[in-house]
Amino acid sequence: MSDNQQRIAGLLRDGFAALNRGDASKAGECCKAAMMIDRAHPEIHFLVGLIALDMNDLKTAASAFGSVVKLAPGHGAGWAQLARIFIRLGQPLRAEQALEKAIAAKPADAASADLIGVVSSSLGDQQQAKQWYARAVERAPDRPAYQVNLASAEIFLGEREAAEETLSALLARDDDMAQAEWLFSSLKKADSTARADRLMEKAERVKDTPSRAFLAYAAGKEYEDCEAWDEAFRAFETGAAAKRSTIDYNEEAEEAMFAALHETYNTDWAANVQAGHDDASPIFVVGQPRTGTTLIERIIASHSMVQSAGELQQFGLSVRRLTKSDNPDRWAPEVIRASAAVDPAALGKEYLRASAVMRGTAPRFVDKLPGNYLHIPLILAALPKAKIVHLTRDPMDSCFASYKQLFAEAYFHSYDQAEMGRHHARHLKLMDHWRRLFPGRFFDISYEATVADLEPGARALISYLDLPWEDQCLAFHEQKTAVATASAVQVREKPHTRSVGRWRRYGAALDPMAMALRDAGIFIDQDD
Repeated sequence: MSDNQQRIAGLLRDGFAALNRGDASKAGECCKAAMMIDRAHPEIHFLVGLIALDMNDLKTAASAFGSVVKLAPGHGAGWAQLARIFIRLGQPLRAEQALEKAIAAKPADAASADLIGVVSSSLGDQQQAKQWYARAVERAPDRPAYQVNLASAEIFLGEREAAEETLSALLARDDDMAQAEWLFSSLKKADSTARADRLMEKAERVKDTPSRAFLAYAAGKEYEDCEAWDEAFRAFETGAAAKRSTIDYNEEAEEAMFAALHETYNTDWAANVQAGHDDASPIFVVGQPRTGTTLIERIIASHSMVQSAGELQQFGLSVRRLTKSDNPDRWAPEVIRASAAVDPAALGKEYLRASAVMRGTAPRFVDKLPGNYLHIPLILAALPKAKIVHLTRDPMDSCFASYKQLFAEAYFHSYDQAEMGRHHARHLKLMDHWRRLFPGRFFDISYEATVADLEPGARALISYLDLPWEDQCLAFHEQKTAVATASAVQVREKPHTRSVGRWRRYGAALDPMAMALRDAGIFIDQDD
């Protein structure tokens, strides 16, 4: 090794060490010194990219990692980093291309394997994500974060026994992993408050805010399992406040998004939209989260002609690919307006291409991403023979069900009671707009009516889908297939009404939510 190579190696070693301890300034000085020796060294540019990511400078990071792969085309870690950046910039096509290069490079390090898993998950391929997470764990079994990612993928894919094994092994070694505790609490129904008490004690003394949210939500779930209502609400409130303090929810931007949807998709647009793709295989189940979308999916997927594809991101990603907007905010008003001009037939074909791996070989498949209700006009245009099923539920039950659920990086409106209520009101008004614009083009089904008397609702649902009736649609709870949802424990049971009116258990504690709904003109039935 030459003197210059030794100097660069030392500077890189010092730079990476400085960045790992949070000293980006020192790491930057090391990069500048190394650049003075050799500007064509890919690892110097790689460190520049990591420093830029640490500073949330995505443009500089993309340029730096772009230099890495230009200088070293087989640099798997560089391609993986680029793929993640393109996801954050709202450029899924470029992310897919970078991900293919990362996988082709066959990176041997655990960090790159984990990152490929993260990007695969963001692009909707959970099976591929799980495989790469497993490689990361195999290569670095002492890194808890990789095991948490693996368990998350296993839960998403309904592999609950595998997830329990992964988490049990992790928690046996490290009981300070709050996210692991939260995931573990979702795997089964608690029969005692002992673990919840322990989790809340930890939540109240932990200094790390994200950890407090994980622990409190885990405790709240287990308290509610045991019908300890006061303790459950205190835990949910603690968790929601912690989570809300860590996110940047812009309610004005959301209001602008809903307004743009109302204005863009109007009678003129509906009357002049071009013909879409002639394929009847997709069934979209949409609505607010935690409103019974999993229940309805399971009823449909019990049919011999239907397969569940899970919660696919592919429709929204397909819209983004064809819109070709540089704006990373996919719901900015100008992006919504641009999306309305996408060729419907091309969009339908692109969605089916992108979802091919996930939807299986059955004649029909279910895409159960609740947020696809925002895409209803484009779904109807792109795939006019597709079916859309929309869940309705009591507004207070719906809002509270989201408030007491810790989501990943979604539904930022759900961590404050008033914000949750106002968001739900916007959802209801948008659905009214879609009904006026597309009368009879989608099927509303009531959660309460379905669980109160399953057969009439199930028969009407299967009839709407143009499927022959099969009695097994009433025995959805006996299915052994994966359940990738927070409702996985419940859908293994026969239909029940325990969750109907559950918000009433919490009484005046939910007054801010009820007031926000009433102020928005939404009727709240306060009679017991």
